[in-house]
Amino acid sequence: MNHKEISLPRKLTNQLLHLAQLSPDTEVCGLIGADSTGMPVCCYPVDNSAATPATRFLLDASQQIEAMRQIREKGETLFAIYHSHPHTPAQPSVIDIQEASYPDALHLIISLNTKGVLEMRGFKIAGDSAEEVELNLIEA
Repeated sequence: MNHKEISLPRKLTNQLLHLAQLSPDTEVCGLIGADSTGMPVCCYPVDNSAATPATRFLLDASQQIEAMRQIREKGETLFAIYHSHPHTPAQPSVIDIQEASYPDALHLIISLNTKGVLEMRGFKIAGDSAEEVELNLIEA
């Protein structure tokens, strides 16, 4: 797997961080669509339907299908799946790795754990391993 850097528009990043801050006690989650150039452009929040949303995330099935439909209708492709970790670092948990679907998608994890400083990291998850990719914020 290549160690390439991934560019993220600052505006989209701020939107993701804001969504995580609005829900400090439960994991937020959703999808990110990319335009035809591969640039991430749009965030699709999806309800977390996990039984224990403080420590797990599970994309609500019907909302996930609807988000995928919107991504296709706009001519976008699935770029990333994001979720937050309210109380743990921004790295995939064992469960995150075991339950990862869409091996081509980036997994963005936002942590609220570091004393009020939001952290977001990106990972490619394949099989039972997660490899971090460098995130580069750009003005878009």
